[in-house]
Amino acid sequence: MQSETKARVDQLTSPVGHPVTVLRFEGDIASTSKDAVLGTYQSLTKETSKLVLLDFTKVDYINSSGIALVIQMLIEASNSGQKVYAFGLSPHFTKVFTMVGITKYAGLFAGQAEALNAL
Repeated sequence: MQSETKARVDQLTSPVGHPVTVLRFEGDIASTSKDAVLGTYQSLTKETSKLVLLDFTKVDYINSSGIALVIQMLIEASNSGQKVYAFGLSPHFTKVFTMVGITKYAGLFAGQAEALNAL
């Protein structure tokens, strides 16, 4: 059974002092996750959220519809001139994200520290 997708927004500062917006997802990401994924992303102020991290450490499962939502979000971010990195994906989903071309829009990192250091 699919677990509900939750999302929250945190604000951090990169090691070089830039403001960073972190979208932290939890649960499963599927077609029913549109509000949590796209809604949360679209609520960000694009002018102040130029650097965005996507935290998948508490995501258990992402189906093809969920991947489509992530891709839609990344295309919107790219069109807005935002830099996006993702971290916390399982090895399986790192491979899937790479295969479907998500790495064209977002860098993938093992953890938050690595992603922050790459900004």
